[in-house]
Amino acid sequence: MAVSKKIKKHMTEGGWIRKMFEEGIALKKKYGERNVFDLSLGNPIFEPPEEFRKELRDWANKPRPGMHRYMPNAGYPETRAAVAAHLSVKTGLPFTANEIVMTCGAAGALNTAMKAISEPGDEIIIFAPYFSEYIYYADNHQATARIVPTDSTFIPDLKALEESITSKTKAVLVNSPNNPTGVVYGAKVLQGIGKILAKKEQQYGTEIFLLSDDVYRKLVYDGVECPYLFQYHPRTIVTTSHSKDLALPGERIGYIAVNPQYEGREELINGLVFCNRVLGFVNAPALMQHIVQSLQDASVDMEQYARKRDFLYRNLTELGYSIVKPQGAFYIFPKSPIKDDVAFVGELQKHNVLAVPGQGFGAPGYFRISYCVDDWVIEGSLKGFKAAAKEFGLK
Repeated sequence: MAVSKKIKKHMTEGGWIRKMFEEGIALKKKYGERNVFDLSLGNPIFEPPEEFRKELRDWANKPRPGMHRYMPNAGYPETRAAVAAHLSVKTGLPFTANEIVMTCGAAGALNTAMKAISEPGDEIIIFAPYFSEYIYYADNHQATARIVPTDSTFIPDLKALEESITSKTKAVLVNSPNNPTGVVYGAKVLQGIGKILAKKEQQYGTEIFLLSDDVYRKLVYDGVECPYLFQYHPRTIVTTSHSKDLALPGERIGYIAVNPQYEGREELINGLVFCNRVLGFVNAPALMQHIVQSLQDASVDMEQYARKRDFLYRNLTELGYSIVKPQGAFYIFPKSPIKDDVAFVGELQKHNVLAVPGQGFGAPGYFRISYCVDDWVIEGSLKGFKAAAKEFGLK
């Protein structure tokens, strides 16, 4: 056997996005690329903003001695200071470079954080629906993912959260704006989470971290506010990347920010730096650290994403699909017209439309659509969605 039994099991269970990607390749080969409407991947279609291209040209045309060498494992001090300054303005908290670790994207950040705080057998609470890789990140560090439900609008069920926390709970992971729903968790629910963590810490005499995946923070619509979590719990660790806000998923550049109000932050940062190294990340990409230093306030054009969201939401709801309107990110998570979301996604494939079943996100009965694609893909998919709606008696 080429791989371990556990990895083989994980590959079988957790490969829905990859499976749909491979289905798309096969369909495009058979019918031609312009006849297949792939809404399965969260791979931004937009190019990085002009500010990024300007910085890239500057560093390429005026190279500095040593700009590609090793730096401290936490990252360049000047880049960390720029991130800290940005966060200080946004949160009103006294961040310094000493609370920041530059990482290989948000995935690298989350793995580094989980390794640093987890003992074997610890539990990390994750709200469903969730990005499926979270389960495997926890397993990487001998922790167990404990899934807690959300309500009908995909907002965390606070009562269920409180009942799920045990003496083994090490962290509660929050992803807002959420993948796959696009829902933003407001101040009230975050305040509720913070109060529950404080109560449970006192009950069990433990430290419970509030761990945040902020990768979609800047991708919000309609003036919706996406609160930072630092003010709701002192033991907050925020992870993020510039994969989405600067459209740089292939560059793998992100960071970890530790709450400056946490008394144990120095030890935690030292642990994060150590784990960043021994996990094999070593350090975040040098060139990208140089470039993003001056881009902490930059972002892609959200008006274009809003236009795509509104077009898709309007047309799908007119066809009878039940949808919680996304407030952020670039996904829509409709309810499947039939209980078996895998079967429904299979029906869409008959019309060359690719979506991901909700089972892949811990939410059977739904399916995910990504609208960070070309307009012709969205427009072309409507024929398939209309046919499926008719097939299953919507509206």
